[in-house]
Amino acid sequence: MFNISLYASRRNRLISQMQRGIAVIPTAPEVLRNGDAHYPYRFDSHFHYLTGFEEPEAVLVLIAGAVPQSILFCRAKDMEREIWDGFRHGPDGAKEKFGFDAAFPIAQLDDKLTGLMGNQPALFHPLGAHAPWDDRILALRACVQAQVRSGITAPNEIHDIRMLLDEMRLIKDSDELAIMRRSATISAAAHIRAMRATRPGKMEYEIEAELLHEFRKNGAQAPAYTSIVAGGANACVLHYISNNAQLQDGELLLIDAACEVDGYAADITRSFPVNGRFNGAQKDVYELVLTAQAAAIAAARPGSHWNEPHDAAVRVLAQGFVDLKLCNGSVDAVLESGSYKRFYMHRTGHWLGMDVHDVGAYKLDNNWRALQPGMALTIEPGCYIRPADDVPQAFWNIGIRIEDDVAITAQGCEVLTEAVPKTVTAIEDLMRQP
Repeated sequence: MFNISLYASRRNRLISQMQRGIAVIPTAPEVLRNGDAHYPYRFDSHFHYLTGFEEPEAVLVLIAGAVPQSILFCRAKDMEREIWDGFRHGPDGAKEKFGFDAAFPIAQLDDKLTGLMGNQPALFHPLGAHAPWDDRILALRACVQAQVRSGITAPNEIHDIRMLLDEMRLIKDSDELAIMRRSATISAAAHIRAMRATRPGKMEYEIEAELLHEFRKNGAQAPAYTSIVAGGANACVLHYISNNAQLQDGELLLIDAACEVDGYAADITRSFPVNGRFNGAQKDVYELVLTAQAAAIAAARPGSHWNEPHDAAVRVLAQGFVDLKLCNGSVDAVLESGSYKRFYMHRTGHWLGMDVHDVGAYKLDNNWRALQPGMALTIEPGCYIRPADDVPQAFWNIGIRIEDDVAITAQGCEVLTEAVPKTVTAIEDLMRQP
């Protein structure tokens, strides 16, 4: 059931924070793939967060002040086009279902906006997100300025609306977290299916197909991002997406894949042996990364600053690299010199939500911000060991990342993706099952 009050409440909160002025927030454009075929449409996250409206060619206008308003511009009802492209709400239907104060055909946007913008002190817009929209909005503002001799003024302040929206979206409400749990549950089932399907001789894309099947079978609308299915040396390429190599006996497989449900993403990575059994070097590195992840999860709690989970993971990894003779010197020396970055070169997490790398500042006043209930993030330490003369051959081409999604709670954190096995014993037990 569509929750009108949820989206209306978000719009009202944003209007309250604007205090005065007008906001113009377009959804994402449709994009041609080739010829007259489009890529599957995906709405703009900010727009959907405020409206729940999923059709293209739509714009939300918010007016703050003594008489606040929320106005939608969308495609007109057109039975001929609906035969070809599917159902359209139209302005009247959208106004009723989505709870706007008014709704108009998108073809009337420029004429209506010129009037709505008049005598507004401030203009809010996602500046820089889409250059043609910037040009269009500024041109309309210029039309309003041209009416100055009629006593009509144009907004003399222009603000990036994302400064307000990013902070709103950073703290997830109970409805958002419920959707994220479902996305995590479906993604977890896909990883379990992929583990069971993996064996030597399979192609990476065959395992990717298992993931995609599980996503759609359970109602996810799409992958949250292009799946990484990386066997052997490919796991040492952080953004590997070719997924076209054959899986070899004795190698590891790294899978970074998850789905999107109702606009909200999960993000999971697991690394496991193609033949179902870790060898000695693989097990040593894997358990190091798992220990680092456990330290980071323990540090993800209210009041901790953003970087504490990363610091906790890096210290564990640095100690392990020294113990495995991958790095030389003391742990403090390895941390100070940054020599650990040869084997662990990325951050331990990022915000998660409607976007896989979700919005929200990581620092406030140049200080890492404190974690608080409602924030959602990934925790994903890793280790990537390429062949080199100073690296023991047993470690060559071992690429491991373990990633889970967590939501900060009043007591600590909730691991949303804990259903996917990640201990050595649990993975090997699962892969022995038919």
